[in-house]
Amino acid sequence: MTDTAALLTRRTLAGLAAAAAFAGTVRAQGKGTPLRVGLMLPYSGTFAQLGENITTAFELHLAERGGQLGGRPVTIIKLDDQSDPAAAPQNVNRLLARDKADVLVGTVHSGVVMALVQAAREKGVPLIIPNAGNVAAARELCSESVFRTSFSNWQPAYGMGLALAKTGVKKAAWITWDYAAGKESGEGFRDGLKAGGAELTQLLTLPFPETNFQPLLAQVPGLGVQAVGAFFAGGGAVQFVRDYAAAGLRDKFPLCGSGFLTEGTLAAQGAAAEGIRTALHYADGLDNPRNIAFRKAFREKAGRDADVYAVQGYDAAQLLAVGVDAVKGDMDADKQLFAAMRAARIDSPRGAFTLSAGHNPIQNIYLREAKSGENRMIGIAAEALADPGTGCKLT
Repeated sequence: MTDTAALLTRRTLAGLAAAAAFAGTVRAQGKGTPLRVGLMLPYSGTFAQLGENITTAFELHLAERGGQLGGRPVTIIKLDDQSDPAAAPQNVNRLLARDKADVLVGTVHSGVVMALVQAAREKGVPLIIPNAGNVAAARELCSESVFRTSFSNWQPAYGMGLALAKTGVKKAAWITWDYAAGKESGEGFRDGLKAGGAELTQLLTLPFPETNFQPLLAQVPGLGVQAVGAFFAGGGAVQFVRDYAAAGLRDKFPLCGSGFLTEGTLAAQGAAAEGIRTALHYADGLDNPRNIAFRKAFREKAGRDADVYAVQGYDAAQLLAVGVDAVKGDMDADKQLFAAMRAARIDSPRGAFTLSAGHNPIQNIYLREAKSGENRMIGIAAEALADPGTGCKLT
């Protein structure tokens, strides 16, 4: 177990132990009995829009199926986790013990999701992760009841490292916050570079969520690298990209990164982001029938364009439908439900994907270039890429 995973797990155990004493079996049965799906997502704060897009797309697929899974009507229970790891055990307990959720879907924040993973591992309740990319969920903490429809932090960065090496770059640096997502993405970038015959020679970090990037940027010219990769998201990504360009580094040391560097941030980054290449499992301009239909339906429902978070939410509903349909709504047939989900082939807007032994998507990682406010696909950085699944004992 990684130090991060161990720490997060220890923090959840105390809160979840109390829940285990009285949560009991909560799965209602019967064709007319609603299937209760608990959506534990951020509906306020920095990640509120992400939670809303996941939810809207999840509901969209349910509506396409007439509001039923496995012949049972579906009741959605929404809980705002506020991206607060400290409150996560209590929130999970509320969904299971009080709200009697049959299925858990969540969340965005990697610290919060560990409480969900622990509950799913202990109780055998199905969990589908529609965003949080911490690698432990598909590696040492993998479980027959835990599934993901998004990514591991390692995957997009691996694709970017591999694609960068193919351009002839031999040495690169990685800049990120000093936290799990940045560390795990950096490992992916390093591994991708190595696979392409290049190397990661410098790792620069600053504490999360600080945004004083100037001391790090001042070091770049003396690092002896040909390019710089980065993992930042949200407001931090906006400022980093702007500061990088303002420091006069963009033309000398091309900037690239995991797709979240420019996902949902291009409008705020403006001209500073133009030409930046990133890698992610979704991109603007994917030309497949499923994506075209999905984007049209999402816009009609939400009044805004779909993004990677919406895709992940839509696919969470698709994956759940595969399992519940296979057991005809009988949630006590968990072995058969988990087996059906594990064997699923999801016809996703991102392109069809299957699941690894650790229940993480095996998927294309697209190479994207920021152009005129869009992350346009310009190629495939890594085809059918699976997370290594190190430490996962599922087969």
